[in-house]
Formats: sequence, C-alpha cells, structure tokens
Amino acid sequence: MGRRRRRRDIAPEQVVLSHSPLQMLKSFHDKFVLVSGQGPVTDIANILGFQKVVSIEQLREHHPLLDMVDHNRRPKLPSSPLQTLPKIEAIILFGEPIRWETNLQLLIDVLLTNGSPGGVYDPQVPTQLPVLACNIDLMWMAEAPSPRFGHGMFLLCLESVYRKMTGRELQYQGLLGKPSLLTYQYAEHLLRLQNHNQKLTTIYAIGDNLMTDIYGANLYNRYLGEQHAAMTTTTKLVAQGTGSQVTIAMPEEELVSAAAQCRSILVCTGVYNPRSPLPCDRSNAVTETVFHGHRDLALELELVEPNHVVEDVEAAVDLLLQQECSVTSDT
Repeated sequence: MGRRRRRRDIAPEQVVLSHSPLQMLKSFHDKFVLVSGQGPVTDIANILGFQKVVSIEQLREHHPLLDMVDHNRRPKLPSSPLQTLPKIEAIILFGEPIRWETNLQLLIDVLLTNGSPGGVYDPQVPTQLPVLACNIDLMWMAEAPSPRFGHGMFLLCLESVYRKMTGRELQYQGLLGKPSLLTYQYAEHLLRLQNHNQKLTTIYAIGDNLMTDIYGANLYNRYLGEQHAAMTTTTKLVAQGTGSQVTIAMPEEELVSAAAQCRSILVCTGVYNPRSPLPCDRSNAVTETVFHGHRDLALELELVEPNHVVEDVEAAVDLLLQQECSVTSDT
C-alpha cells in the first residue's frame, strides 16, 4: 500500500499559470488587446488587469468577410452594421486555439494592418504590434502514447506564415511561462510572500519537459548566480532571445531575486522519454539539430541537463525533502 500524505487545500495565490505574470505588465493593461486561446479568454484577461479586450471570435463577428477557409462556417453578413471596434494595440496569445486556420488568418490580418483588420495589408508596416505569448511548449503529454501538439506548435505556424508574408521574423514583446526568466522570478516573488518574506535558499523546479521545465530552471539558476555575483537587481528581464524583452512596471524591490540557487528535477512520467538519451549526452549528435525549444531560445546543452532524474513527482518530492533535511542536519 502506498504512503498517505496529508491533504492541504491549495489557494489560488499558490498557483502560477503561464499567463500569471501578465498581471505585472501594467503598461499593457490600458491598451485595446486581442486575445487568442481556449476557454473564457476575455474573462481571464480582465482578471489579469486588462481593461479593453476582444477575442478572436468577437473580432470574427465584427469582420465576417475575413474567416473564409471553412465553407460551412462562413459567417453571414449582419443585418445591420456592428459597432466599429477600436484599433488593436497589442496581441496576447494565451494558448493553442481550437480553430487554427481562423486564428492564423485573423492574427495575420491584425498584424499586417497594424491593428485595423478591416483594411488592406501593408507588408512593410514600419512597426509591428506588440505580441505577448504564453505557454510556449512545443508538445505536451496526454493519454496518447506520444506527446500532442502544444501552443509552441501553433506559434511555429504563425511565425512561418508571417515570415512567408513579409520576409521578416515575427517579434515577441515577451515570452511568458516556462522557460521565461520572468515566470521564475514571479514564482519566487509569490513563494517569498507565502513564506512571510523570509529569505529562500533553494528553489526546486520539477517538470517532465527538458526544453521548458529543465531549461527554465537552469536558466534561472544561472540568472541567480549572476545576480549574486553582481549584487545588483534589475527590472528588465530577457526571455533569452531576439526581441523577447519585457520592462516590468512594478516597484523594483518586489521583484528582487534573493534565492541562492534553483535546482532542476526531471520526472519520467510526461514528455520526457527515459528510453531516449538526454540532449546533454554529447555523443548524441542528433539532439543538436533536433531542438524542440522555441525559436528564440538558444540550445545550450548545460541548460537541458537536469540536476536530478527521478521516476515521478512523488519521488521528486521525496528527493527534495531528503536534500533539505540533509542541509538542516549539517547546520
């Protein structure tokens, strides 16, 4: 019989989702934003602080001539003109949408008209609208024998279409969720609040995806080392890539990274296949050409090398408790 663990209720403020750090990007909260994803995306955006929001479906209703791929779903023209929407000022990509063709079409329409999708394309528009993308995993593990497409796969399609249409790379104002530094710093901020602002020594990050969970934890560990070496703090965080910069509109002291280190623990019950070699195995040259991370992430083998590999989350929790008990007994 397995060991029983005492149940504890989990409060919402103890949970960090890929889009949670958007609460801190206050400079976008008063802009008119287009949101893409599944579920009540406009409600989620409102909860995060965005005041003026339109969804892909709402945009489709206001511009019924734009979505034409599915012949059986082509919208009918409204009997009376709908109220004109304001110019879209930013795009938030929460997660993989239901109808990829509709989202790809309307997102390109918005990008190539600089926020006015009822107009004519301008492929040479001088400045691209800000794009904030959350949850950039290429794949995730469900009940199927092999991983399924994630939001990262949709972003790959969007980037490819944009490049084909314009000859330029799609630029992101921010990449949120693992492995973004901002996500880990925000998580540490919440951990400190729950720990009554006591100093944290070691943060443990448990995950099943080398390219997001492990990469992000190791990237944050490197960042913590640089922070302590320089003895400085910054409110400008980079999600490791071209154009992926975010300036945080928060008091500097609230985002101070004070932990000494972040340790990565890889579990074998998800995307990672324990029968496959780790990318950090330098004898496996294939892993250097097959990279499942986002386009704006550089493949650095030391960033995808976990500190520990265990069977599942329970084993990971046992491991970190052993580690902490050992540290406590030594002191």
